Amino acid sequence: MKGTTVTVCIIMISSILSECCLATSSQPHIIVIIADDLGWDDVSFHGSDQIPTPNIDELAYSGVLLHNYYVQPICTPTRAALMTGRHPIHLGLQDGVIVASHPYGLPLNETIMPQYLKPLGYDTHIVGKWHLGFFAWQYTPLYRGFDTHFGYYNGEEGYYDHTAEEPKYIGLDFRNNTELFKSAYGEYSTELFTSYAEKIIHNHNKNKPLFLYLAHQAVHSGNSYSPLEAPYKYTSRFPYIQDERRRTFAGMVSALDDSVGNITRALKHSGLYENCIILFSTDNGGPAAGFDANYASNWPLRGIKHTLWEGGVRGDGFIHSPLLEKPGRISTDMIHVCDWLPTIYHIAGGNVSSLPTNLDGFNVWDTLSRGTPSPRTEILHNIDPHKNHNAAALRVGEFKIILGTEEHGEWDGWYEPEEYTKENKKNDPRAAVVYCGEKPGNASTNCNSG
Repeated sequence: MKGTTVTVCIIMISSILSECCLATSSQPHIIVIIADDLGWDDVSFHGSDQIPTPNIDELAYSGVLLHNYYVQPICTPTRAALMTGRHPIHLGLQDGVIVASHPYGLPLNETIMPQYLKPLGYDTHIVGKWHLGFFAWQYTPLYRGFDTHFGYYNGEEGYYDHTAEEPKYIGLDFRNNTELFKSAYGEYSTELFTSYAEKIIHNHNKNKPLFLYLAHQAVHSGNSYSPLEAPYKYTSRFPYIQDERRRTFAGMVSALDDSVGNITRALKHSGLYENCIILFSTDNGGPAAGFDANYASNWPLRGIKHTLWEGGVRGDGFIHSPLLEKPGRISTDMIHVCDWLPTIYHIAGGNVSSLPTNLDGFNVWDTLSRGTPSPRTEILHNIDPHKNHNAAALRVGEFKIILGTEEHGEWDGWYEPEEYTKENKKNDPRAAVVYCGEKPGNASTNCNSG
């Protein structure tokens, strides 16, 4: 948040839309790739040698790897912050996620990312997960600035049957725009979304700017009868992982990594790459040790998805682009998911000063491109007064405070990767790193170590 004072005001949308301009070939193509429930230790660019992610690593290492990048502890709040540039506490979405039976969504009085980009001449597409409400058509992607949507509305579903399961019912949740897409049955979602995104890229008129929001299902758990799913061609890459659940999870990550590689190649083959920006982010920390029937890893961070410890809110993230002035580095500057809206709007050619004054995000393009200090000095992780949670956390500079607990404190520990032996732990230099004081037996509050 920008300071401690909350200002309530009304902004005329016309002041934003007045910036309408003709699309130009100089505007960069913007590709936003969101991984679902990917843990800190589930990508090899964070030091893990258990699940290699060569395609993701290549983009991260040759771009700007974000070491102090934060998201929200769970899915819907992060996606809402990404789309609006506002903290979920200002959207009424800070507590939990939207499920199929919930009669609400991201408020309609909020302007979201594609609605900002359309007046600047962008073609806008979403492939994959929405999870911001669908109880009425007005809350769905095609009514909120996207030209097309190929994917699903809910938070989780089967990777092959594409059915969403809730306690009292189950049903198909897969759309081609607004129509149910039954032909998706039997197709693995990660590959299905990748193929469709490649088609959008190849068919795009490169003289117009493209905004592609690829919100993967991977690596979220699916339905209760088959929570982790991946083709054998991916799981067979990990014979050394003995735990079948972690091995299947590794296959899911590997499919995601292949997707990133395929998308990058499609951008290069289509001629869009040299004028594009690729943003990669997870939506929250990984559900480790069986939480939500999943086997992600956030080691050596404390906590998991849905907690306010670093393992729940410190996100995998990087930006990659030939347009970066100083690529090939690790940024330790503080960046929050709210910052992407004003940053992307600036990149697209918009005047950030015309954005609503109630945004919580900062334009951090100079930080990303040139390495100038981030304008952000604090991050509100959350304030959730719900009786079942009653937790809050705030980071200011080098310090972080946590009040209360999520999940009744049951997931506040450190969860080593499956098959992690004492010898592995002894030889892992990351085990000695302090992240915001969240190391066993260490009272340090330094948030920038490592």
